[in-house]
Amino acid sequence: QVQLAESGGDSVQAGDSLRLSCAASGFTFSSYDMSWFRQAPGKAREFVAWITWSGANTYFADSVKGRFTISRDNTKNMMVLLMNSLRPEDTAVYYCAAAPRRPWLRVRWADYDAWGQGTQVTVSS
Repeated sequence: QVQLAESGGDSVQAGDSLRLSCAASGFTFSSYDMSWFRQAPGKAREFVAWITWSGANTYFADSVKGRFTISRDNTKNMMVLLMNSLRPEDTAVYYCAAAPRRPWLRVRWADYDAWGQGTQVTVSS
C-alpha cells in the first residue's frame, strides 16, 4: 500500500525559510519520480517541483525557481522541499506525489498515482 506523509508545514513570516519532508512507504521509492504540488484556498492545485527517481534531475515552477530546492534520499525513502525567501503567495497546502519513473517531465497532478494528505504552509507579510 503506497503511503506518503508530508510534514514540516508551519506559519512563518515573509522572507523566512521552511523545510518540508515527505516520507514514503509501501513501494519501491527509488523507482518513482516525485513531485511537490500546492493548493491555495479557492485555487487549483499547481505544480511546484519535480525530481527524478535518482535525484539527478529537477525542475521547478517559475514562481519558485531560485527560491526552492528539491532533494531525495533513496536510502531513507524521503524527499525534501527546502523553501527559502518565502512570500505570502506561497501560502497553500503542500502535497507530495509519486509516479513510476519515466524519461520525461510530468507537471500535471493527474499524472501521479499517489498523494499525501498535505501540510499547511502559511506566510504572513
